[in-house]
Amino acid sequence: MELAHLIAFQLALLAAIASPGPSLLYLLRVSLGEGRRAGIVTALGLGTMAALWTGAALLGLSALFTLFPWAYLALKTFGALYLIWLAIGIWRSARTPVTQVIRRRAGTAFFSGLLVNLGNPKSVFFSAAVLVVVFPADLTATDKLIIFLNHLFAEYILQTGLALLLTTGTVTRRYLALKPVLDRITAMVLGALGLRLLLAR
Repeated sequence: MELAHLIAFQLALLAAIASPGPSLLYLLRVSLGEGRRAGIVTALGLGTMAALWTGAALLGLSALFTLFPWAYLALKTFGALYLIWLAIGIWRSARTPVTQVIRRRAGTAFFSGLLVNLGNPKSVFFSAAVLVVVFPADLTATDKLIIFLNHLFAEYILQTGLALLLTTGTVTRRYLALKPVLDRITAMVLGALGLRLLLAR
């Protein structure tokens, strides 16, 4: 494994994190609705699970899902229902003033971030595909550990950076002015993603 491989992997990670999806939308909603601390802790949960999916791909979990499709289906169904549950909660609280939004404990925010990305088992197939394309086939145990740690720290830096950016004064003021509309858009998108995940074959 060479440095060029890790750089290519970082670019793929950056594109994946920046693309609209459940994790980005959820981080947006938590950071703006519950504040910087909740956003950062949620970002750490999201990043941890994303890196764990890469670790699982490195250990061959994608092959296990292929052999036991019921395991993939069970995890996919759980993830879809969790996203729909989140969407319903966000929709219901759309008109709740930010001052009345209950601030969650750090452990709860971290766990919610884990669950959002745990509920997307397609991540392990994405990770497996990227790993096959970017890295040579003869990876050692040390190489795999470096790739996993590289992903973990990249996620932490990028996700917490997003949380910090989203909680700047200008962004927060604009969100407060449009909270009911933005929350309902977020709820609809998360709900649609959940339904798509639930119904997809």
